[in-house]
Amino acid sequence: MASSQHPHSDRHRSDTTLRVNGKPHTLTVDHRRVLLDLLREDLGLFGAKKGCDHGQCGACTVLVDGRRVNSCLLLAVSLDGREVTTVEGLTGDAERLHPLQQAFLDRDAFQCGYCTPGQICSALGAIAEAAAGHPSHVTDPGTPSGRPVPLDRAEIRERLSGNLCRCGAYPHIVEAVEDVIP
Repeated sequence: MASSQHPHSDRHRSDTTLRVNGKPHTLTVDHRRVLLDLLREDLGLFGAKKGCDHGQCGACTVLVDGRRVNSCLLLAVSLDGREVTTVEGLTGDAERLHPLQQAFLDRDAFQCGYCTPGQICSALGAIAEAAAGHPSHVTDPGTPSGRPVPLDRAEIRERLSGNLCRCGAYPHIVEAVEDVIP
């Protein structure tokens, strides 16, 4: 029904501005709309995938202010003024792939490719978290607090454990991440 028939229907929508892949977008967003649906349906960015729609598979992973998030769980209006980076935005305006995207190609770190955008965004977030000194479940307790956490295979596997690959490309994904860590 049109909003003129229900004058209070606009109270469930808010103007929301997001900077997505470096470009500002202001949209009037239903308060129940999740970021994943906004990216795919409103902005035509199809990299983030709708897998489980419950935050359990990681196919929808994007970066918000540089931190990895499950976009299927975040209400878009809660991100007003924030920076969102999807797999499409990793290269900026350059024609070259991001080094991690290239590593995924070089290592054949995908099969069907459905989970690949989420895996790449999650890996970038995990690398940043480790560099910032955020420990994981497998981080050696003797690691000094606040110092970068070295990313070995166990750390990479643990940090990416929330991203599922039904094809089983995990060993190649770990190798691709190893290729780009400093």
